[in-house]
Amino acid sequence: MCGRSRPQKVCLCPFFPVYPLKVSTCLYIIQHPAEESRVLRTVPLLAACLPQDKCKVLIGRRFGEDRYPELAAVCRNSNTLILYPGAEAANLEEVALILPTPSTIIIIDGTWSQAKDIFYKNSLFRFPKQVQLKTSISSQYVIRTQPTNTCLSTLECAAIALAIMEKNDGIQETILRPLQALCSFQLQHGAQIHHSKEHLLKNGLYDKPMPKNKRKLRRMELLVNNVKI
Repeated sequence: MCGRSRPQKVCLCPFFPVYPLKVSTCLYIIQHPAEESRVLRTVPLLAACLPQDKCKVLIGRRFGEDRYPELAAVCRNSNTLILYPGAEAANLEEVALILPTPSTIIIIDGTWSQAKDIFYKNSLFRFPKQVQLKTSISSQYVIRTQPTNTCLSTLECAAIALAIMEKNDGIQETILRPLQALCSFQLQHGAQIHHSKEHLLKNGLYDKPMPKNKRKLRRMELLVNNVKI
């Protein structure tokens, strides 16, 4: 077994940086409890690339100020951003040009519905400036189904965000390396490439029963018609 509890033939150790990446930006990963039990998660890969004090993972659904005073202080800091797309979100690349360093980025780890629930039901997350990534790249996390063609995993979002904040594209390449290796190993051992739900619906390949819930049906219609949801 390798040092990260994987069989030797699929060991990811050679794909991690020899030493944790030197970054001034700190990440707070707010992880939905359901993600903790998933076998093929990306957050452990991300954490293995960074110093412990630069990648902090908090697991839960509700984050009150009394129970999480450190997080509350971080959220109230003017140098803290929260990466969550939406009409109110600014372009991270533009914000990074004027934001003092060091800074902190909060990223929510979960499905879109889980992330939405965490974002809107925790008042602490109203304090940081809301930002989003302006990118059209497709996810390399091909062993898990994404809602749309441009949805990215938590690791990919973090890699791009850190590269922007640190003004170093090499950071993105380094953090993506273990994810690419993980997907390659899984595909070699029988896993299938997972196209996005958007791709499946548009090409008539979606083979699951259509939801009876009108709201979920509407979301699928928006996916097919290229409308952001």
